[in-house]
Amino acid sequence: MPKTAYELEREANIAKNKALLEELDLKGAVADLGLPSFVSKEKSKAKPVAAAKKRKREEEEGAVPRRQSTRLRRGAVVDPDETPEERRKEEEERRRKEEEERLEAEERAREARRPRHQDLDLGTLLDGEEPEELAALEATLQEVTKTSYVKRVAAQDAFLFGKDEGEEEERELADLKKRMQKMKVVARAKVTQDRVYSATYHPEVRKDIILFGDKHGQLGIWDARAARDEDEESEGDNAGDGRYWRMQVHWPATSKSSISTVKLDPLDSNNVYTSAYDCTIRRLDLPTGVSQEVHAAEGALISSIDLPPTGHEMWVSDALGGVSHLDLREAPSRARWYGLSDTKIGCVSANPANPHYLLTASNSRALRLWDARKLQRAGGALLTPPPSSPVSSRRGADAASPEEHGAEEVETFVKSKAGKGCLRAEWVHGKSVSSAYWDPRGRSIVSTSYDDTLRIWDIRPSVLDKSTTLPSFRPFTQIRHNCQTGKWLTILKAQWTPNPDVYPHFTIGNMDHSLNIYSCKGDLVAKLSDRQKISAVQAVTCSHPSIVERAASGNASGRCVLWALPERSS
Repeated sequence: MPKTAYELEREANIAKNKALLEELDLKGAVADLGLPSFVSKEKSKAKPVAAAKKRKREEEEGAVPRRQSTRLRRGAVVDPDETPEERRKEEEERRRKEEEERLEAEERAREARRPRHQDLDLGTLLDGEEPEELAALEATLQEVTKTSYVKRVAAQDAFLFGKDEGEEEERELADLKKRMQKMKVVARAKVTQDRVYSATYHPEVRKDIILFGDKHGQLGIWDARAARDEDEESEGDNAGDGRYWRMQVHWPATSKSSISTVKLDPLDSNNVYTSAYDCTIRRLDLPTGVSQEVHAAEGALISSIDLPPTGHEMWVSDALGGVSHLDLREAPSRARWYGLSDTKIGCVSANPANPHYLLTASNSRALRLWDARKLQRAGGALLTPPPSSPVSSRRGADAASPEEHGAEEVETFVKSKAGKGCLRAEWVHGKSVSSAYWDPRGRSIVSTSYDDTLRIWDIRPSVLDKSTTLPSFRPFTQIRHNCQTGKWLTILKAQWTPNPDVYPHFTIGNMDHSLNIYSCKGDLVAKLSDRQKISAVQAVTCSHPSIVERAASGNASGRCVLWALPERSS
């Protein structure tokens, strides 16, 4: 086919330009300037990153056995005397074994994700730690558990002042402020690997032993002022003051096992109770280091627990909107569940002076005061335990799911003649109530809410002694406090100091990275902070049961702080 005029003209232009470039001798000019000459496209072509990744992936996959045909697996040589029927049976047997191995591997993987219901010893709880760390923890626990402390309760009329005793009350408050405002950061450490969810202060006076529960089921034990060995690392994850040990009490190590509460046995401080989102409650015996399950409920995410001073019973709140009552002296089959709300109950608190008076704080915005003596007449139900739990074999035939026993049953009972006085009082907040607790005297209440307000009640015992609804249940005072923790911080909860010998006060974290302390009347006692040492919200707080100038706090990264006087005192 003859070329067109356009194609002929185009070829002529290409030839003319080529001749012109040769006359200019550009390559020689480049050489005269001392510049590097151009290389061919093939030589300068870079190897793509994807090729390197592919080669790396192939190298990694080289260690993994590849699928092969039956002939290659058995070997290239085939037995000439083997019949087709024998080869078929051999292939079926091989496939059966492979399937069994696959099912066993899947079951092991599932088991690794399930809660552990069996007893766990110290070696299992400290899995992965060096033998020296296990020995150090055992030695510390043996020293701490030489003495067992009983939880003390204040008299209901303690620190009550009449109209003529205002000056005395002012002196008590002034003395408390003077003592607590001197507290400083005296120890810091990353006690848990993940976000701190709960904490409690051991009553031992010779040491500062604080226990922290974290987001992934880990219980950190911190001996905050213990001397560190000279050969210990001083940087990285092990940096910090004192010594600490991380025990995987609840399993699996995911957010499904967050430890919602850490409590000490009121009758024996050497027993530690932990509740978790894995729907279980465990008791850790510090002298022996054995953790044992005491309660399990299928699907009932446990939000909090409380133990009255008698030490024989426990109240449990959950995300299903109910509370469970456990008598620790009886078989788990006697535990009863009561639906008290259509939404999650985040906190339950038993009155230390009159344990049958319960507080519940729920997402329904309601803070409610119950008389447990009448509540137990409502019947209640048993939550179905997990099949693998030792509790399941001891449950009766009436075990049921909470859907079968919702809040309607208790609501109907409360409205009946027999249920009169069961619900003693109620106060509806602006938004969800995150917590509500009785003080050590059993007469003051502090609540925290997402409406950014702390509320304090003062309830006279004479009013509680009546069997009817309280005539008034209005807060004594209200304090504005930012409680918008969001998704990445633990919910702020005001915690009363358990010390019955001092003017009642409580601690709560502040979003400006400080620790606030308020009196039972709403007075700001102290605002503790250290901008150089603390740069995170101290969301979880607790106080020493007998030493006034001792408090501890933890943040979202697992780092914890001990607040005390700069010079150690007991």
